[in-house]
Amino acid sequence: MTHEALLSRLLERHGRTYADEAGITPADKPAPLFQLLVLSHLLSANLSADLGVRAARAMRQEYRTADAMAEADDDARHAVLSEARFLRKRKTAELLGRTARLVVEVYDGDLRRLRDRAYGDRDGVAALVREMPGIGEVGADIFCREVQAVWPSLRPCSDSRMADAARALGLPHTARGLADATGSDDLSVVGAALIRCSLADDAEELRAG
Repeated sequence: MTHEALLSRLLERHGRTYADEAGITPADKPAPLFQLLVLSHLLSANLSADLGVRAARAMRQEYRTADAMAEADDDARHAVLSEARFLRKRKTAELLGRTARLVVEVYDGDLRRLRDRAYGDRDGVAALVREMPGIGEVGADIFCREVQAVWPSLRPCSDSRMADAARALGLPHTARGLADATGSDDLSVVGAALIRCSLADDAEELRAG
């Protein structure tokens, strides 16, 4: 099967970003960028992606901006996470509050300032995201993977999980190789599709045609 045909099958089955699933409309504006940071935090919690997306959707409905989340107390955030049936609610509520306050205090609630501090560099952005309470390498990778949809300076953006999934499918596994194969430097959708494929463990099925 050609790369083009395989990518078509992959995107047909898994071609949806996690931001879209969580109801976040990508835009280079403070509110959706903060919502994407919260989503990245929740998806990196080593729980199911469905749990992370559901909790992110609930948090977005209650706290659309960093200021709104920073002003809430831990009990209020805990209640939202409980309603979404998220696990590790107490610790997550506390970490999200600390993250929101950091975004407000350091970046004036606007993560475009973070991007600018990193000079738009992917590794620089990832390093600054890792400074957020409770967000490690996985969370930073998720943020960069999805935010490239609205931050062109990060493109083409890939990571080790995307590369492993691409190898399993027999696709190019570098960021440049994937961009050439897809015909676009924006790998946000194909990146999410590769992660979903890895989680579903259906690479062999997709390759079989």
